Amino acid sequence: MNTISLSLDEIYNLANKTLLANGCDKETAHILSDLVMKAERDGSLSHGLFRMPAYIIGLKSGKINGKGRPEVKRITPSVVKVDGKNCLAPMVLNKGIPELIKAAKETGVAVLAITNSHHMAAMWPETEMIAEEGLVAFACTSYKPAVAPAGANKPLFGTNPISFAWPRPGKTPVVYDMATASMAMGEVQVAKREGHKVPLGTGLNKDGKETTDPAEIADGGVLLPFGGYKGSGIAMMVELLAGALVGDNFSFETAAKDNNDGGPPSGGEFILAISPDKISEKDWNKHAENFFDKMKSMDGVRLPGERRHKNRLDKGPRKINEELVNKIKSLS
Repeated sequence: MNTISLSLDEIYNLANKTLLANGCDKETAHILSDLVMKAERDGSLSHGLFRMPAYIIGLKSGKINGKGRPEVKRITPSVVKVDGKNCLAPMVLNKGIPELIKAAKETGVAVLAITNSHHMAAMWPETEMIAEEGLVAFACTSYKPAVAPAGANKPLFGTNPISFAWPRPGKTPVVYDMATASMAMGEVQVAKREGHKVPLGTGLNKDGKETTDPAEIADGGVLLPFGGYKGSGIAMMVELLAGALVGDNFSFETAAKDNNDGGPPSGGEFILAISPDKISEKDWNKHAENFFDKMKSMDGVRLPGERRHKNRLDKGPRKINEELVNKIKSLS
């Protein structure tokens, strides 16, 4: 694989120029380009420039509204609802999360219910943003079917990622972001592009047989849930929270309505924010830090998010797949 070095500014500018050329207004292009740059900066390669061609496909087909404005409503003191108006999720989150933070700080616990949004990015940006305001955060979203329930060999669940963040005043939050599939489909696609094998147990080929070839999984195969029936149960939970609870589609309903152009489909997202100041009242941070110290005293243990935060300190250029960069340039 040939790579080229791009500075963080060059990554942002490449994404921004391409989005502006394909129907995004300046605000939408800036919000998404900033997210793409931060994904590359933090080492989340499957959610950085890698996603740009799919975003452009959705914009060109008219499925994604690159100039829309989400509609934010405070339904109750602790419930915020956002109609995404078919905008990309980063734009929707940019408008909805400040209202969620305000509600959680006022009431102690608040929910953000998002509908009609196109989510194809990492989820740690939204939970980390909430945790940086001193709140505990949980988020989840579904997708088109790509994962077989435990015991099955046909897809029903999306990769259904979940993210959790714990605030650490004066420090970077503890944050994890994970697919409830054995591996995120984006990571499978990156492995396919770069010619890597994936671990046994990641997925099945079109004949329902286990395989380590990412191409056999991505092209007509199916992912498996992590942890067998345990991961399958969590994936089901995400379907319910990000579908029925927020008032949007289950993954199989999303697939039936999508135009299958290759761009991110429309769907829902569920986000929960909790104020430890109101619930624990005192010493919650000291108590949690003692727990983290105990974890880190064990050989081989690091806190979730530490690797990303370490990568973030490096402001230098990043090595990017040259073929991908040329493809993105051709789109603008």
